[in-house]
Amino acid sequence: MDLAYLHAHPEHLPTFLTHQRIRETPVGGGDVCHAARLTLDDGTSLFAKTWPRGAPPEGFFAAEASGLRWLAEAGAVPVPEVLVALPDLLALAWVEPGTATPAAAERFGRELAGLHRAGAPGFGAAWAGFIGPLAQDNSASAGPWSSWFGEHRLRPYLKISADRGALATADVAAVERVIADLPGYGADEPPSRLHGDLWPGNVLWAADGRAWLVDPAAHGGHRETDLAQLALFGGAPHLDRILDAYAETWPLADGWRARVPVHQLHLLLVHTAVFGETYRAAVRTAADLALRL
Repeated sequence: MDLAYLHAHPEHLPTFLTHQRIRETPVGGGDVCHAARLTLDDGTSLFAKTWPRGAPPEGFFAAEASGLRWLAEAGAVPVPEVLVALPDLLALAWVEPGTATPAAAERFGRELAGLHRAGAPGFGAAWAGFIGPLAQDNSASAGPWSSWFGEHRLRPYLKISADRGALATADVAAVERVIADLPGYGADEPPSRLHGDLWPGNVLWAADGRAWLVDPAAHGGHRETDLAQLALFGGAPHLDRILDAYAETWPLADGWRARVPVHQLHLLLVHTAVFGETYRAAVRTAADLALRL
């Protein structure tokens, strides 16, 4: 199998893997999927993801493929080309890893502003969504952002986290107060084209000197959400340069830095929903900071 054959017959890739006709090397791929580097007969490398046990949730890989293609349409931040998108497998063009440099960070800031500026028809997306292993409601909405964000991005994962005992009653009450206060934060904007799960691990600093976006939960949303997520879990390399270059390209609304905890609550609640009370303190800290606005 070479790249030309793969383009013509993507549905044959699982058969070649089953019969060990393609060299497969495990690589790091996050907390959800099994990831591997595949080497075709012509030397082409692919990045492939499969569900670790049994069948994935319906539409899981289709959601990622749709998101990558939608982000690519903006022609702003590079994303890997989708080569194979099957119900139980996703294969992408291989991107050779590199180093995060100040110049790459500044370029990424400018390109991320361009991606966001490409816009979206509304809040949500035209396909069913996932974030990590969890379903994400992408039902289209005209907004405003504040009501959409509260009902579609915070409350579902707050409920899962509470049901699983990852948050205490007081934590749930604090997040509920944030949801109630969202219209008063003065942050409503038209929908931007978002990566949607932009913690630093989903930025691939490549050998070509650019930052590539991987593992999206893409949708139309508020651009401050992507920027706030970049600051989570230690923060992206050269984050200040990213943000400064972004703001020079497309200035942010007054008070955006104070709103960072509001936007971070989405991904933090996803983490308590998936990983449990390990992230409880982070959720409560973000909620408490948001309530001081």
